[in-house]
Amino acid sequence: MAAPKKGRSASAQSKPGRSLALILIAIVGLTAGMFASGHTTPRLGIDLAGGTSITLEAKSDQGSAINKANMDTAVEIMNRRVNGLGVSEAEVQTQGSRNIIVNIPKGTNSEKAREQVGTTAKLYFRPVLAQEATGSAAASPSASPSGSSSASPSPSASASGTGEKATSSSSPSASATSQGRAVTDALKADSTPSASADAKASSSASPSASASSGAAVTADDAALQAKYAALDCSKESVRAKAGEGVKPEDTTVACGEMDKVWYKYLLGPAAVDGTEVDKAQAVYDTQTAAGWQVTMDFNKSGAKKFATITGQLAQNTQPQNEFGIVLDGNVVSSPYVSSSITGGQAQISGSFTQEEAQGLANMLSYGALPLSFQEQSVTTVTAALGGDQLHAGLLAGAIGLLLVVIYLVAYYRGLALIALASLLVSAALTYVLMALLGPAIGFALNLPAVCGAIVAIGITADSFIVYFERVRDEIREGRTLRPAVERAWPRARRTILVSDFVSFLAAAVLFIVTVGKVQGFAFTLGLTTVLDVVVVFFFTKPLMTLIARRKFFASGHKWSGLDPKSLGAQPPLRRTRRPGGPAAGPVETKEA
Repeated sequence: MAAPKKGRSASAQSKPGRSLALILIAIVGLTAGMFASGHTTPRLGIDLAGGTSITLEAKSDQGSAINKANMDTAVEIMNRRVNGLGVSEAEVQTQGSRNIIVNIPKGTNSEKAREQVGTTAKLYFRPVLAQEATGSAAASPSASPSGSSSASPSPSASASGTGEKATSSSSPSASATSQGRAVTDALKADSTPSASADAKASSSASPSASASSGAAVTADDAALQAKYAALDCSKESVRAKAGEGVKPEDTTVACGEMDKVWYKYLLGPAAVDGTEVDKAQAVYDTQTAAGWQVTMDFNKSGAKKFATITGQLAQNTQPQNEFGIVLDGNVVSSPYVSSSITGGQAQISGSFTQEEAQGLANMLSYGALPLSFQEQSVTTVTAALGGDQLHAGLLAGAIGLLLVVIYLVAYYRGLALIALASLLVSAALTYVLMALLGPAIGFALNLPAVCGAIVAIGITADSFIVYFERVRDEIREGRTLRPAVERAWPRARRTILVSDFVSFLAAAVLFIVTVGKVQGFAFTLGLTTVLDVVVVFFFTKPLMTLIARRKFFASGHKWSGLDPKSLGAQPPLRRTRRPGGPAAGPVETKEA
């Protein structure tokens, strides 16, 4: 039984170069991958690189309860929204039972992200009953809704290429009386089952007919008409409250902007809900040079409803052949319809910039939040402050590493070279992996993560110390260096694995039960603990086997850290026998 054990031991000692070559190949391969990916430095978190932190408080004014399920859904949607803006390293997590924290790193459009993360994105398609310019633009003929052949005061839309431009029949010089009649007729038409037919007839009705229609308007309609007449969408405070508290089945007023001119709308009940939009994306129309557009695909029920409402609107005259696309109470577009739009596809086109088109498509694609949110605080960390914190963290790490090196050199002398080489290999692997994990999983190095890396220096050094002490214990028992290195390894290995397992378990539990920046500490601690095992097994142990063959260490030079005299080694015991008698006593033999 002893012979095979010696054979395996000899084989392990004779081929330490394989392990060293393996870890060298791994370092070279990972480094090449880092440079090939173009990410040669780890991503920095907000507290190191600067950025914006937003605190949002949930409100239950939409009829949804503030519970864990709704909060988790809101976090998921916000994550998808900021990721849709290319902010993959942003952090979105809950804090307590009512708050959500959104951390947006420097270098991204934080203002755009602020607009989107807390927006409920309630989208409805409502028929347009009346529209006109407001504010100072209302007095100018050029501000008419039909100022161009587009016949729409906001970006126009069509579906699958259907619908051609028409000229509005409304006159910019219409009097207040005629406008009031149009609104009255629209409300009357909207209150009847045959809304499309009545709306079409109302466009050619005589004044007396309009008056008689107005007599049948209810008190609610009269109040809505007065609200529409008094609405001035050029004022921001008025726009914010225009559609406040309106239900999807209600007739309402709203505001929309085109070419820096605000228009007011009278809109009928919602015909299609935005939740029935299956997918939306921003595309650039290269064929007609129409610029950026937002294409929408409806689900089965949405496609059926959309075909029905567009078929009804196509029978009306302008502006009652338009439908308003209302997002969070604002009309983002009011395209006209010339025929029923079937197939479940539509596109919104007009004077969109790329950012506007992508922002609208982003909110439509990722859905509405189950809760509304109010912005509680916004904290901005400047790049200068982040740089100071990074400098302080790196300085702390350098001081900690220096103290470890001083201790190793003072106590272990020549063995400190092995420890330093192992620390450098561990640092190289840690750096390369952090740089690769940034684009791979969105890992961002924050200040707690730097603290985790500093703590890892001590954990890694502790593994070397365990092994060195085991070797020195074997030398104290009278063994030479080569057998001492191999005999000490099984005992040291067991201790190292148990210690690292406990550290990794603590890091894993901390990562699971915490949120935010503390997870950065736990992740870094767990990563470096795993790397400690890799380095000790594939670098430190083989390197110890190699240096045991060198005369400086094998002879026990006083600066090697393995001097038998300074360690208080006992002379090797040998087994002796008396002539013709039993062994004089139990004496150990040296092992290879």
